[in-house]
Amino acid sequence: MDLNKLKSQLQTEVDTAFLYNSIAAIQSDDTLTRVLNSLAEIEKGHAKHMLDKVQTLEPNHTMPSPSSRAKFQLRLGKLFGYSSIISNLSNIEKQFAVNAIKNKIEHGEKLTGFEHNHLNIIEAVNNNAALNVSGGLLSKFESRHKSVGGNALRAAVLGSNDGLVSNMSLVMGVAGAAVSNNTILLTGIAGLMAGAISMALGEWLSVQSSRELNQRQIELETEELEASPEEEKKELVLLYQAKGMNSTEAQKLADKAFENPQTAIDAIITEELGINKEELGGSAWEAAIASFILFAIGAIIPLYPFMILEGKNAIYLSIGSSIVGLFGIGAAITLLTGKSILFSGFRQVAFGLAAAAVTYGIGTLIGVSLAG
Repeated sequence: MDLNKLKSQLQTEVDTAFLYNSIAAIQSDDTLTRVLNSLAEIEKGHAKHMLDKVQTLEPNHTMPSPSSRAKFQLRLGKLFGYSSIISNLSNIEKQFAVNAIKNKIEHGEKLTGFEHNHLNIIEAVNNNAALNVSGGLLSKFESRHKSVGGNALRAAVLGSNDGLVSNMSLVMGVAGAAVSNNTILLTGIAGLMAGAISMALGEWLSVQSSRELNQRQIELETEELEASPEEEKKELVLLYQAKGMNSTEAQKLADKAFENPQTAIDAIITEELGINKEELGGSAWEAAIASFILFAIGAIIPLYPFMILEGKNAIYLSIGSSIVGLFGIGAAITLLTGKSILFSGFRQVAFGLAAAAVTYGIGTLIGVSLAG
């Protein structure tokens, strides 16, 4: 073992506990004070464990005092606010979690699922509006569930937009080279298929990878729940308190959740892992097919005029159809952003036409160069 590295880790644990206790001391909210002091006690336990390791190599080494750096951080917090210190502690906890996982992997130890729990707690505190000099009331407990409808709308809008803009740019670039309709159609169809397949594959990989990762995390938490239910319950109580519940309410809610194994793991999945269990039911294949279709719908808009017209007429109809499509997509985006329909619609049209103009110009230059 590296003695200097162990001493550095020991000092970090001591400083972290000192900062937790110091910030807890100036909070007017009892709940937040208890959460921070509880974290401090945990870090003190870590420090004692680290000291034991140091003493195996240097028996006379004693527990160090908080460093001048930690004390300086506290003084800065009095001037500029304590949220910066909590943010720093969050980074420390994140590094602790990373190091814990790395060490376990290197030594062939099994991951427990507890490695990120302190990080989850301090991040919940960090996001709390009550963390300031005067304390104040904690924000109320909020659900972590995402808006499925909003996500589906976002995917639909962006998928169609990608198809329309990319294929319009491609078609206009080829049309600028003054090639035949058959060449434009072949290029446009190839662009449609290539883009749609790429989108579908990317969506499949994204959804499937996310599902597999979440399932693995749930499996780890389920194993730990069976092995150490009381430890899991304590962590859940702290998470509830960090999010705004008093100790009694947090304990009652945790007790209620742990009445049976299923509700217990559901609470852990939601609070500790931040996973929406309902989203695990989504099919990667359904997402891939939906992405393929949405991209293809957007991509066909600038392409279909070349199936029924030729030359300039086909180009004009393609541009006109694309303008309508772009404006419609811009209008749909306002459902997500709340911006003006006219502003969002015309902005989308401007960006799309700019991309098409660039590729059309490049296509014209290349066509002239080839003809010469």
